[in-house]
Amino acid sequence: MSRVSDPEKTAASDAAGAIASPDANRHTPAQRLQHFLHANPAAVPMIVVAVSAVVFAAAIGPKFYSAFTLTLILQQVAITGIVSAGQTLIILTAGIDLSVGAIMVLSSVVMGQFAIHYGVPGFLAVIAGLAAGGLCGLINGLLVSRVKLPPFIVTLGTWSIFGAITFIYSGNETVRSQEIDQTAPILHVFGNAFHIGHAVFTYGGVILMLVISALLWYALNKTAWGRHVYAVGDDKQAAMLAGIRTGRVLVSVYVVTGLICALAGWALIGRIGSVSPQAGQLENINAITAVVIGGTSLFGGRGSILGTLFGALIVGVFSLGLRLLGTDPQWTQLTVGALIIIAVATDQWIRRASA
Repeated sequence: MSRVSDPEKTAASDAAGAIASPDANRHTPAQRLQHFLHANPAAVPMIVVAVSAVVFAAAIGPKFYSAFTLTLILQQVAITGIVSAGQTLIILTAGIDLSVGAIMVLSSVVMGQFAIHYGVPGFLAVIAGLAAGGLCGLINGLLVSRVKLPPFIVTLGTWSIFGAITFIYSGNETVRSQEIDQTAPILHVFGNAFHIGHAVFTYGGVILMLVISALLWYALNKTAWGRHVYAVGDDKQAAMLAGIRTGRVLVSVYVVTGLICALAGWALIGRIGSVSPQAGQLENINAITAVVIGGTSLFGGRGSILGTLFGALIVGVFSLGLRLLGTDPQWTQLTVGALIIIAVATDQWIRRASA
């Protein structure tokens, strides 16, 4: 019997495979779009920002494209953008943190109390506030990673606890702007602004948001820690088998998020000029909204900081655009709610690309 050589056998096998499955290497346009969006989670929110800006500019006129209007949008979403950056880390690990707003406000109150009522130098008061935010994140992280409680339940509980501590600790009293200026002007440093032409930028709003986003982008894309965060969110069991210490990763993510929320609390003082236990209590909802609209999957393992920035900008563009059109504020809530549902449905469709 004649024997077929290995190259001939391989060619015959390839030909048979091609005949058996002629469409094996072909993808429909929809499938190619799925794979592209799966690999580039920031693409959808970026497109939505661009399209919505064009639509509002056409409806409102050149005023919408003015430098002042565009920087106003950035300033309006700055605090949400900072908190959303931390929330992105949590959701990338397939978790969720409902306490981010409460951590932000508690940290700002600690800064105000230490500086004004305890007479601590402003710099040390800021350190105390950052420590408070990190401690809150550590508590969340330990309950999730060590006690194995669901993140939703843990942070729902700590949201109430941290909020109650804020009111009890502050006596529900607001530290006025004049007191801060006289005693600890460093707490107002992020409220300072600079001008570039007609554009106005605040250090604690736009600049801090961009710096934090850039640092997190680098950490998530260029470091082993970032790869571990994605791995834990994608498949925790597989990450453990690969030797990743998932518990440490989760704790570090919650601690970093707590510190970011504390920085947002510092920026919040500069934004509103005072320290109020009432301010920013709903930032948890705003942050989740920006992250989800920004293309980060609630199931973990897929998303980006850049997408979250675009998600926050989408909310800002729609809020200001509808306001300039003179519509009822409820239309903004309606639109944002619809965008959330569309974003989750789109995420489900995109995830099928990796199934």
